[in-house]
Amino acid sequence: MDKKPKLMDLWRMKEILSSHYDEIRDCIYFSNELIMVHGDSRVFQLIIQQATPFIINDHRFGIITRGEGDVNFNLQDRHVSAGTLVYIGPGTIINPIRFSPDLEIYGMALFSQFPMPFAQEQMPSAFMGQVRDFQLPVSEGDALTACHIFDALWHLVHQTDYYRPTATALVAALMQHYNKLYHQQADQLLATRSREQTIFDRFLQLVNQHCNEHHQLAYYADRMCLTQRYLGTIVRQTSGTTAKDWIDRALVTRIKIELRHTDKSAAQIAYDFHFSNPAFFAKYFRRLTGMTPKEYRQSL
Repeated sequence: MDKKPKLMDLWRMKEILSSHYDEIRDCIYFSNELIMVHGDSRVFQLIIQQATPFIINDHRFGIITRGEGDVNFNLQDRHVSAGTLVYIGPGTIINPIRFSPDLEIYGMALFSQFPMPFAQEQMPSAFMGQVRDFQLPVSEGDALTACHIFDALWHLVHQTDYYRPTATALVAALMQHYNKLYHQQADQLLATRSREQTIFDRFLQLVNQHCNEHHQLAYYADRMCLTQRYLGTIVRQTSGTTAKDWIDRALVTRIKIELRHTDKSAAQIAYDFHFSNPAFFAKYFRRLTGMTPKEYRQSL
């Protein structure tokens, strides 16, 4: 088993796509800095054939121009369709479920060597780390603006020795466009969303960020300045699932990824995920999955 976690990063994507390059070369571009997809679904069909879920460790932007699909982003099922902008940030866990045969997407992934237009502390606020992913249904005009920026970048990177500062400027324009639309939607939702839904969304965001270290509801209630009883009641009434179930679901998903994609021992994983000892870790995992960590790894 490979020691390096098989994240869906640049190298993993190259590994998957290289053997199919002749089939998809008209709709994909990749370098050590970025990957672009230009109005096609074959790339995504190849990727979702791999074992899921995936972890993303970079910034990815896309717009669906045709078709639709279902994807689980950070434990939440989402239906996406034509006219939807999609952002996926570092730390996102993705489980693709289904895409329609006519799916078309314009998108890109920016890797560590890409000269980002903003320092981390100067990023547009939607991309500073508090939000891991978002999906925005937008107007035809706003969708067209995003497509035009993707088109300009697509044509630029296909030029011999393209001018990288121009690519950086186009990425900056795309990020500002997404940031504006994100905050427009957030303001609209704030005006219509109930206090209970807002509390649940914030709870789920914190769980996705901190479940590796914090397994108890008390931590999240404290972060949100609420009592455990009140937070638990709101989460159950809003989602139909208990707060502890949401924490366990996020934690088990991450543990499964470690068992699937690393050769870490159960004891090491127990330590990394802040369990008191390996025996308690094994008992916890078996209670939630019906298998010990060893049995789960052997079943893959």
